[in-house]
Amino acid sequence: MIWRAPAAVLLAVWLAGCANLPFFGKKSDEQAKPPPAPPTYQLQIETPDAAVRRLLQTYLDLARFQSVPETDAITSVELDRLIAASPSQVRSLLETEGYFNAEVHVARDKAASGLPLIRVNVAPGARARIEKWQVDVSGELQKSAQADNEDAVVELAALRRRWPLKVDEPFRQAAWSEAKNVTLARLRAEGYPAAAWLRTDARVDAQANTVQLHVVADSGPLYKLGGITIEGLQRYDEEDIRRLTTFGPGQPYNEQLLLDYQERLQKVGLFEGAIVEIDPDPATYQAAPVRIRVKELPLQTATVGVGYSANTGPRLTLEHVHRKVFGQRWIAKNKFEVGPLLKSWQGELTSHPLEGLYRNLVSGGYERLRSADEWRTSWTARVGRTQDTPRIERLYYAELTHSRLDTAAGTASSDAASLNYHWIGRHVDSVLLPTRGATLSLQGAVGYAIGRDIEEQGIVEGRGPFTRAFGRFTWYKPFPDDDTVPQRWFLTARAEAGQVFARDRVGVPDTLLFRAGGDESVRGYAYRTLGPLVNGVVTSGRLMAAGSVEIARPISPKRPQFLWAAFVDAGNAANRWSDLHAALGYGVGLRWRSPVGPLRVDLAYGQEVRRVRMHLSVGIAF
Repeated sequence: MIWRAPAAVLLAVWLAGCANLPFFGKKSDEQAKPPPAPPTYQLQIETPDAAVRRLLQTYLDLARFQSVPETDAITSVELDRLIAASPSQVRSLLETEGYFNAEVHVARDKAASGLPLIRVNVAPGARARIEKWQVDVSGELQKSAQADNEDAVVELAALRRRWPLKVDEPFRQAAWSEAKNVTLARLRAEGYPAAAWLRTDARVDAQANTVQLHVVADSGPLYKLGGITIEGLQRYDEEDIRRLTTFGPGQPYNEQLLLDYQERLQKVGLFEGAIVEIDPDPATYQAAPVRIRVKELPLQTATVGVGYSANTGPRLTLEHVHRKVFGQRWIAKNKFEVGPLLKSWQGELTSHPLEGLYRNLVSGGYERLRSADEWRTSWTARVGRTQDTPRIERLYYAELTHSRLDTAAGTASSDAASLNYHWIGRHVDSVLLPTRGATLSLQGAVGYAIGRDIEEQGIVEGRGPFTRAFGRFTWYKPFPDDDTVPQRWFLTARAEAGQVFARDRVGVPDTLLFRAGGDESVRGYAYRTLGPLVNGVVTSGRLMAAGSVEIARPISPKRPQFLWAAFVDAGNAANRWSDLHAALGYGVGLRWRSPVGPLRVDLAYGQEVRRVRMHLSVGIAF
């Protein structure tokens, strides 16, 4: 499954991003400000620590008042006041970074230009480190843990294990504040939304340069979920919302449980937005009301888009959605795509949510595709059922498939009937923009195929049963694995393989066979141009294997959503494993972690064809 954004959405997001650039939209605040006055004094900060120098250059009043509007230029009397106050201010700033024994000397001199020269000499000394930390909890969580309640014992242990500030780490005020905020947020998210700090102590021993931390939280009561109230429904049924729940009255509150439910509401295709929250009133903790607010999508929408794909070139798309077709609880989707290399129609009829997070579906499609000097004409008809849980997607369906392939070597057509099962498991930090975790996609099919090769001597027919298997594993890992580090490396590794098992004479439809090459396969090669050669023509193979390793890093700490990347891809398709020879592609690219998914632009060199290709893609392949 490849999630892709409509071209119109991408254009809107791109323009929104451009509005932040100085040559788009309104003038920025900096452009509107009056020019700064010429400096009335010079400042020289002398310290052996570059980080300390940056801190003082950013926040010390003597540094900040050097560049002010001409109307606010400081006087000689104000400069004397700043100089007198600067030693105390320097010490206060350094204490926030854990330096409690700083030596500060400020001297006033005259620069060669005749302006006053202020020298600030700072010896920060040793940075204080954490000697001891202790996390305690009172209230119901503590009582339940003392009574050996397993859930409470596990939660309290996890709260302490996740405390961010460990022994011998440097003490910083920002990290101390963040640790308290994160720990309290975790406690509130795990069933205790009324939790609050009773005390938070940081005891500093300036002589020993050590800090002892002690925090005590009052957990408050364990909240349990009550009844559901729904707001914002006009067109669609309340049943559509209730059937997506995986919780019931009396179940302990968990923030992630409601967030997963909120995500399901937003993905169901009926709502533009959804908010799910409980009433945090302590008086209702035994049955906290769950309030659901939704903003419905229109009953019908039509979208026209113009786009470009590195795989199939330019295209015009028309998409229509009816979310309650014929007044029934079904969603009808039709999408037409027209371009010089691809003409297609996809239609789908999907039921509103059923019990157990299931949905019924009926779908069909037609496609005429040109790739690798061939034309492929195909259609499919499918009836099945799908289930979408927080981490797992399942799809069961029966399918009829037809494919006709016209190449320089001749024409081949085939038909197949099959039973299919698809399974996708995701354990990632974000489905839209994953940076940590893994996904696994598995596909299996059994069926019967009839193939016909049209040759000069007549039609050669081959029929028989077949099975098909495919799997893809993707792993995401940041280095270092610390969300507080602004400049990190992001590793993405992918491995995939598939095979069709059938006798050689059985003509399996081309849509069920394999090729490699393209944006989501082996970059550096055109779409579907890697496969076994028959009479000098690239054909689809009965097996395929491919892999990729990519490393990415933000271009700038100030713009972490923009990254550069380097990658190596390898893979190919063949009819026998002994004939499989990996084609190598490698290159560099740019990434934009946009609100609608990652946008990737790559320049890749295909070693087999000795050419450089540009690849453009949006979304994540599962």
